[in-house]
Amino acid sequence: MAIKKGDLVHAVREKLENSLEAKASDTRFPSYMFETKGEVVDLRNDYALVKFGQVPTPNIWLRLDQLESAK
Repeated sequence: MAIKKGDLVHAVREKLENSLEAKASDTRFPSYMFETKGEVVDLRNDYALVKFGQVPTPNIWLRLDQLESAK
C-alpha cells in the first residue's frame, strides 16, 4: 500500500540506520520517530514530510521506504 498525504506512519529503524541520511547528520535518532505516530503532511518524489505531533519538534523529510503505516 502506497503512503499518501494524511497517513499516519512510523519510521523504520532498520532502514534509517546506516542510510545516507543518517551518515549526513546525527545518527542518534529520537525514539519518538519510531514509537509515536507521525502524519504525512507533504510528498515530493521519493520523500515524505512527516509531522510528529506528540512532542514539539520540526517536521522531517524521510524517504518513503524508511516509513511504514502506523496501525
